[in-house]
Amino acid sequence: MHQAICVYCSSSDAVARTHFAVAEEMGALLAQRKKTLVYGGGSIGLMGALAKSVHQHGGRVVGVIPEFLRLKEIAYEDADELIVTRDMRDRKAEMEARADAFVALPGGFGTLEEILEVLTLKQLRTHQKPIVLLNSGGFFDRLLGVFDQLYEQNFTKREYCLFYQVVKEPAEVFAHLDNYQPPAVAKKWY
Repeated sequence: MHQAICVYCSSSDAVARTHFAVAEEMGALLAQRKKTLVYGGGSIGLMGALAKSVHQHGGRVVGVIPEFLRLKEIAYEDADELIVTRDMRDRKAEMEARADAFVALPGGFGTLEEILEVLTLKQLRTHQKPIVLLNSGGFFDRLLGVFDQLYEQNFTKREYCLFYQVVKEPAEVFAHLDNYQPPAVAKKWY
């Protein structure tokens, strides 16, 4: 059972309001389903909206933030547990260790880097946890186009599309997690 869900998303307050609505819906569903949110510990952007929504709906929030970001006063100090790490690498390791599943909402370079790292680690068989891209409003369409190029040009095996699920709505995230079975695929190298 996937009790702790790591969610990667934007820390920007400048993104479209529709993205905030998705983050808030995701937070409400996490709380309603009694899942713990593990996330980057921010109080701003989609991160803040997500964490605040979890709390507003009675859920548990675990934030993981590097010291230098906490010093900029962007940490969500109301988190049930706020873990302060030395740097970004320690932050990612802590989030990965605490998570039973990974979900990416729309975000920038950091979000992409985090979700691609856990996807790479799954490809290398260091974990079998579910990975979901919440493609609200088609946000990840162009990234998925790059993935198709990787498959077409044999930079990675097409069957590795089984390592992640693409959904359009927050409720679909939980439908996938509820039915998740780790895929059986060939080894990475040709």
